[in-house]
Amino acid sequence: MSFTAADHKFMARALQLAARGMNTATPNPRVGCVIVRDDNMVGEGWHQIAGKPHAEVHALHAAGALARGATAYVSLEPCSHHGRTPPCAEALIEAGVARVIVAMQDPNPQVAGSGLQRLRAAGIEVLAGLLENEARELNIGFVARMTRGRPWLRMKLAASLDGKTALNNGRSQWITGEAARRDGHHWRARACAILTGIGTVLDDDPRLTVRDIETTRQPLRVLVDSRLQIPLTVRLLHGLGQGHAVLVAAAVEDAAKIDALRALGVEVLLLPNAAGKVDLAQLMQALGARGINEVHVEAGTKLNGSLLREGLVDELLIYLAPLLLGDAARGMFGLPELTEMDQGKKLVWQETRRVGDDLRITARLI
Repeated sequence: MSFTAADHKFMARALQLAARGMNTATPNPRVGCVIVRDDNMVGEGWHQIAGKPHAEVHALHAAGALARGATAYVSLEPCSHHGRTPPCAEALIEAGVARVIVAMQDPNPQVAGSGLQRLRAAGIEVLAGLLENEARELNIGFVARMTRGRPWLRMKLAASLDGKTALNNGRSQWITGEAARRDGHHWRARACAILTGIGTVLDDDPRLTVRDIETTRQPLRVLVDSRLQIPLTVRLLHGLGQGHAVLVAAAVEDAAKIDALRALGVEVLLLPNAAGKVDLAQLMQALGARGINEVHVEAGTKLNGSLLREGLVDELLIYLAPLLLGDAARGMFGLPELTEMDQGKKLVWQETRRVGDDLRITARLI
């Protein structure tokens, strides 16, 4: 199957449009669509927010009568099922498009090729696989949730060059500079949930909200607090019900504390494991079940290590500062001592970029 230079150009535009829904499309995928007739773009659109029209509908509306006989470039297979909106495959058929090119098949079992089949059955030429890797990256969390039932977990760390994330007394503000901290808020904004542990809350009293950048949505904030130690006065619990939501995952059934948290608008989920800690794998499954595509972790050494040991981390987002803190400071991960080099967690480098005075490194677990 061969695609022309023009095909690549128009699909690249569809992917650019899809990225406009980076922070708002959740729990739906980020999708862009371009309608092309006689090598001219006559309509374009993207999925802006769940429950609202999909990318294809916006593009078809912009194209109007020019959609008949045109080619539609869509970054994800058009849906074929009735959800909160009608099927996009049907909209393309009714508009009379002659050809549909998609970047990738939808991993959602409710679609999974049926949208393409529906288009072909209507006599529309369908091609798939153009810029598929780029499309998959754009929706890496949605793909993860649809194929394995749990979100894509990205762990963010701010560390000194010698790998320390805090002083031994718990102080960590600020290891990295302002530019790196602002950049971190972009990653928060695209996530569906921000996850931390009780140690970080007690040490730093973070809000874990998206600030510094413009946003119309705040991610769900998730706290792992096995013994329900959270003070009711922490900033995490302020302003709930105003677009802010908090879920506390616990392992002990402290009825009085649970009632107090629920009175503040906090959801409490009891997920004990055999060791009396929060079952992190069950927590990830529970988040996946409620439509969480990407989880952004900002936690301490213990929770970071636990998530790594249980194989729940997909990607590391590390900001390295030109700073040395010494052996007595806290490290990135609480991991057991190894006896062989091949026992270490293996990574694949994704990108290294300078952000202000710091380095931003992204790497993925193999």
